Amino acid sequence: MGHREDLLAGARRCLYDKGYAQTTARDIVAVSGTNLGSIGYHYGSTKALMNAAMLSAVDDWGQTITAALVDDESDKDDEPLVRLWRRIITTARQDRQLFMATVEAMVQAEHAPELREQMADGIRQGRSGMAALITGRPEESIDGETVQTLGSVQMALMSGVLIQHMTDPENAPSAEQVVAGIRALATTRP
Repeated sequence: MGHREDLLAGARRCLYDKGYAQTTARDIVAVSGTNLGSIGYHYGSTKALMNAAMLSAVDDWGQTITAALVDDESDKDDEPLVRLWRRIITTARQDRQLFMATVEAMVQAEHAPELREQMADGIRQGRSGMAALITGRPEESIDGETVQTLGSVQMALMSGVLIQHMTDPENAPSAEQVVAGIRALATTRP
């Protein structure tokens, strides 16, 4: 790898280990084996490098979730919606640092318009992917209304459930409880 790639890998490691706000340029160069001047040369600033690291982490999170949701034979006996939620929860627990880096990126995006737009694009893609997954149809065949309704709600539920699993894992809902809650919402009248 060249210095640019080493810096990005070092920044990601620091993001996972220390978080965005606690990472310094010196931390990154210590982990990456590069020098302070290479940050400016390749990224312009430590903030730009950390933003690149966060975008890389967000992209990895999306790929991790997608890979976890691909059908395999190990849990075919489970109900499809329970299987989906079990895989989402398991993935977040196994890749805690990656999920937490994604949450931190969302917070930092408030102060970085470019980061916010790139994350918004990822969320739009996530809505579409989730709608396709839930309906069992190819993503390109899903209409905009289904993406905005089903995809958006699934993304919102996923974020909320995963945050519960990160902050209070002993009391967070199981996959079966999430599905029971979804069904209760569908039948409850205000």
